[in-house]
Order: sequence, then structure tokens, then C-alpha cells
Amino acid sequence: MKLILISSSEKHAEKEIVQVNKMFELGLENFHLRKPKYTTRELSQYISAIPAHFHNRIIIHSHHKLVFRYNLKGIHLTRIHRKRKLRQWFIMRRIALMKPHLLTTTSFRKLANLYEEPAKYSYVFLSPIFDSLSGKYQSGFNEFSLKAAMEKTPHRVIARGGMDPSRIEKSKEIGFAGIAFYSSIWKKDDPVAEYIRTLEQFRALGIKPE
Repeated sequence: MKLILISSSEKHAEKEIVQVNKMFELGLENFHLRKPKYTTRELSQYISAIPAHFHNRIIIHSHHKLVFRYNLKGIHLTRIHRKRKLRQWFIMRRIALMKPHLLTTTSFRKLANLYEEPAKYSYVFLSPIFDSLSGKYQSGFNEFSLKAAMEKTPHRVIARGGMDPSRIEKSKEIGFAGIAFYSSIWKKDDPVAEYIRTLEQFRALGIKPE
């Protein structure tokens, strides 16, 4: 089962980079680098601050041309990217020719997307699965419809939204291929310690994080 960490969206990330490097050292395999306010240069500086041997664990959400500069794991296409069909087609065509091994991921918020969108992604996020930890939003799905969708969809689906270690087992039971963590890690005083706690819960449940 995939264990995915999504970066914070904060602009200032010097401390975060140090913490991410420690999590890579602890075995983190899938890091989604999402910095919507970053310029190409700023995102490049973030990546450069991570040792090169960890670059192949990073999936970027913007400035996709950086995949030609660094040995990254993949790219994530937002809803805006998907709407720019012609422009995105050229980018994806170039990536397919020059970097055919790269993962391509995206995000959905409707169960209908899991049936209607072609299975051309390495995996897709679906959110919000659980009520948010902050209480700002509620899940838009019920367990019965989620289980049915997991059985029928051609996609590998990653659960996102309201995730913390206590919800790993339920996510597995529903049939998700993985879990994405965000607030439960970055809102803690010690994100690295929380990541370790998350790993320990995976192991306690007998689930191997990929």
C-alpha cells in the first residue's frame, strides 16, 4: 500500500526541506512537491536542496519542465492542467518521448471521474475521504459507494483528505491502493516524529508501505 506525503503549501520551506530529507532517510518513497506559489526558480532551488539520490522519489505539481533538469519520479496534473488540453498534450508528448518512465498522477473529487476518465494515470487521488482534521470540511462520500467504486474503477486510487494514522486500517478495508498524508504531518510540532508514528501504525497493522 502506497504511503504518500504531500508537501506543505507554505512559501518558506527551509525547515521543511531538512525534515523531508530526514523522512527520505527513514524510507519515504513518494513525496508530492506541491508549492502553488513557487516560481520555477524557487521550485528548482527546493529540489536542489535535496540530495540527488532522493530526487527519484519526488513528484512535482507545477513547473513540469523541471523533469528535464532533474531525475524526478513523476508529475502531477491539476484540474487546471487537464483543462489546458492542447498545451498539456504537447508537454505530455515531450515527456512521453524523453522520460517514458515517469509517473503521471492527478486528483479527482467526484466518484464519476473514476469511471469516466481513461486509465492513463499511474494513480489518482480522491478527496476528501474523511472529515478534515481541522473541522473545516466534511467527507463527500460514504463507505458503501467508495467500496463499490474501488471494485469497478480501472484506476489505482489514493485516499486523500482527513488522513492520520488512525484511518489507515479503514482506508485499507475500503480498498484504496494508498494513502496521502498532509495536515497530520505538517500541523504537528515535530513532523518527523509524526511520520515515524505513521510508519509504526502501518507496521502494527501488518501493512507494508510502498
